[in-house]
Amino acid sequence: MRHLENLVLNTDSYKASHWLQYPPGTQASFFYVESRGGVYERTLFFGLQAILKEYLTRPVSHADVDEARDFFAAHGEPFNDAGWRRIVDVHGGRLPIRIRAVPEGSVVPTHQALVTIESTDDDCYWLPSYLETLLLRLWYPVTVATQSWHLKQTIRYYLDQSCDDPAAQIGFKLHDFGARGVSSAESAGLGAASHLVNFFGTDTVAGVLTAKAYYHEPMAGYSIPAAEHSTITSWGREHEVDAYRNMLRQFGKPGAIVAVVSDSYDIYHAIRELWGKALREEVIASGATVVVRPDSGEPVDVVHQCLVLLDQAFGHTLNGKGYKVLRHVRVIQGDGINPNSIRAILERVTKAGYSAENLTFGMGGALLQGINRDTQKFALKCSAAKIDGRWIDVFKAPVTDPGKQSKRGRLALLHHREFGSWRTVPVDDTLERIEDHVPEPGWQHAMLTVWENGELLKDWTFAEVRERSNA
Repeated sequence: MRHLENLVLNTDSYKASHWLQYPPGTQASFFYVESRGGVYERTLFFGLQAILKEYLTRPVSHADVDEARDFFAAHGEPFNDAGWRRIVDVHGGRLPIRIRAVPEGSVVPTHQALVTIESTDDDCYWLPSYLETLLLRLWYPVTVATQSWHLKQTIRYYLDQSCDDPAAQIGFKLHDFGARGVSSAESAGLGAASHLVNFFGTDTVAGVLTAKAYYHEPMAGYSIPAAEHSTITSWGREHEVDAYRNMLRQFGKPGAIVAVVSDSYDIYHAIRELWGKALREEVIASGATVVVRPDSGEPVDVVHQCLVLLDQAFGHTLNGKGYKVLRHVRVIQGDGINPNSIRAILERVTKAGYSAENLTFGMGGALLQGINRDTQKFALKCSAAKIDGRWIDVFKAPVTDPGKQSKRGRLALLHHREFGSWRTVPVDDTLERIEDHVPEPGWQHAMLTVWENGELLKDWTFAEVRERSNA
């Protein structure tokens, strides 16, 4: 949306008045981002680099300031015209802030600072707060990546139990179907890229393009030919078998994988009579793997029943762990998929003796849209201010909700080399920069300066992000 490109207007209305609300003599402010708990105890950090590249790399211009001035005058808010003119005239439109963050792909426990933002110009002490609206949207890619990472651990548990080579299977076990279920194209891109940190299967083109545009990844995800209901039902019910045969003839090559939605009329009839009898020899002769997709009914029961019927039709081998692996066919379940149903389906089928490698999951709105800022209780808060040359602690401690108590001081995140522990600690007021803090033996700084005064200092590749998340 072109009218949203003005960085000065990428904020909340009330932020425009905040430069008048700080104490006299304020010279700097220090903010941090954390997950204050939530559904998951650990977060996978991802997405800040994309946000910085998209929104902070274009310098602010006098035309931007003019537009914002006129907007806020009509909107009913005061506007810091002199402050923004200074950013244009003195800093060339580059924002005088320093951002430190954990390397993208890091998996960090909740209640730890993940990002810190501080002003670097005495006259722009108000700027970190002004950017809260923009920077706190980081909650979205982090939360998508976090949920996806935890789902990967769930799937990995059942693959470890029932599959001979889990590492070769895990990357394609959760396929992104979410593009049509999100609120915007930007959400599709950022959310799908967040999922691709953990998996390789996606139908959300925007996520692949986002990984390329912001993280130097030429091809982050892959897909296969797959049927939708319209391409099957347009043949008519009496020609259902011809619709399936066409899929085989178009895409059924040796080593290929083709997915065919098969519940348009009767999934059990389709497996028993069409795939299992009429087309059985053609499936085998094609050399392809046909992935049957049920798309209705109670997922746990339907998936189990489909595996049983496909087993009866095509047979199985027993892997080294004693679990059944279907010949020539697999199942993908994309309806009703969420963290609970994935676990329930895998628990059912492995107890029935089927390897988890027989199954792939497709996840749509629940993957990219079924979360919000409170899923991981994300917050961006001020923890320190420099007033008349002295740093003071800034914090909130509401008596009505201890969970919203915020951290105090300029903060560093530390990581223990040997034990893997994490600690967010305040640093000495006399230190000029956070990285000047010397940790106790065994501890090291876990944050790096990624952005300073308009310059991106760390430019992670998608491969580096994936490597960290897998570690």
